Amino acid sequence: MYSSERLILFDADGTTVDAFAAIDLAFARHGMEIGDLERFQKRRKLFKYLGGIKEFPGNLKKQFGKHTRKQLLGTLTDIYRDEASLYPGMAALLRELIATPGLRVGLVTRNVTHEPTQTLRRLFARHDVDLTALDFVACLALSDDKRHPFRMARERFGINPARSYACGDEFSDFSAAVAAGMHPFIAAYGFEDHERLTKKFDVPEELISRTPAEICARVRNALDLASTGKD
Repeated sequence: MYSSERLILFDADGTTVDAFAAIDLAFARHGMEIGDLERFQKRRKLFKYLGGIKEFPGNLKKQFGKHTRKQLLGTLTDIYRDEASLYPGMAALLRELIATPGLRVGLVTRNVTHEPTQTLRRLFARHDVDLTALDFVACLALSDDKRHPFRMARERFGINPARSYACGDEFSDFSAAVAAGMHPFIAAYGFEDHERLTKKFDVPEELISRTPAEICARVRNALDLASTGKD
């Protein structure tokens, strides 16, 4: 027997957190360039952090070796904790969702920083969002499939698949949500752009939001929330 509650799960990087700006800043502090967002979004995962044709030679040389990669990851962690930002409107949406009766709210992320739970807790706290108030938090390895924690969260609270939602910014988020029986909200402003999502992966146009404001509005509409709260 299903609960009468609803469930919504969020991705962090590229959906709620402006990860590209943080990555760009980390690279700059190590004398590297990641390139612009438009080109970054079109790259395959393997090449996202090596830059494009222009940036690739210099980045590859500087990233060669475990010590350099460790330093870069440490810098990225510090930036996330002390400087990175949520996308406009996301903090207000999350605070509203957390306060909504009968709604379970969670975070499922492949964030690569050191101690990602602590990192994200500090980042979100700077935006007045308490991650300890969430019902479900899962920090995964880059190779992990999200369908398993998605299904785990839904089953833990006995949520009807028809009353469960997942928000992400990559095709893998879309496919994991569908596989777990959840409705996907997909952002085209994060790690993959609108063209890549629709043309390469056939993600339905109707499920894609081009801006943070649009995905916030879609979530509120789906959950019958009238507020248009601002940060």
